[in-house]
Amino acid sequence: MLARISLGRVGHSLPTKELLAFQLAHAKARDAVLNDLNCTFFARYEPLIVHSSALNRTVYLRRPDLGRRLSNPHLLKRGDYDAVLILADGLSATAVHRNAAPVLDALLPLLEGWKLAPIVVAQQARVAIADEIGELLGAKMSVILIGERPGLSSPDSLGAYLTWAPRVDRTDAERNCVSNIREEGLKPGLAAQRIAMLMRAARGQKLTGVRLSGTSMLADDGS
Repeated sequence: MLARISLGRVGHSLPTKELLAFQLAHAKARDAVLNDLNCTFFARYEPLIVHSSALNRTVYLRRPDLGRRLSNPHLLKRGDYDAVLILADGLSATAVHRNAAPVLDALLPLLEGWKLAPIVVAQQARVAIADEIGELLGAKMSVILIGERPGLSSPDSLGAYLTWAPRVDRTDAERNCVSNIREEGLKPGLAAQRIAMLMRAARGQKLTGVRLSGTSMLADDGS
């Protein structure tokens, strides 16, 4: 709401320009929440495409719990991976369409030498779906790039959540987050550097979350 103060007035009302700007921002935020993820945006990564237990967007918005579990876990085959990178719509498909590929393109070269699982695209997904995906794939760490709840000035904000030793029922306290990834916020290239730093620190310390803070976040496992 701080972005909507000192807008001026005409009589007892807002200026027409500011009213129209508010209505446009509100429409963009609604579109970000309601639009479905277009998986063709990421075809060049040859991803595994999975779906949560929320069958459609209406169910997803009403039942957050269904967005945390897979409907097709059989598509994921266990391996021996250092990490899995996941793209998910979350609450803003717009954010994923605009920012996920630039983050991935900057991040992948920073992970040279890591044994990465196939990239996964998760539809109608919440953050915690990365726990089940990582567990099924046998990945030591999951990293999910997901659309954040849109604000009236930021319908395209992407978040990255890292979890060491992912498994179902991990808590938010066991994750690290890099948020507000977008051109007008934390630019994708810089976000990729921060994610890679956190991934190296997590691998070196074998943990993520509230305990990965202070000097431990700067630790490097030598990779």
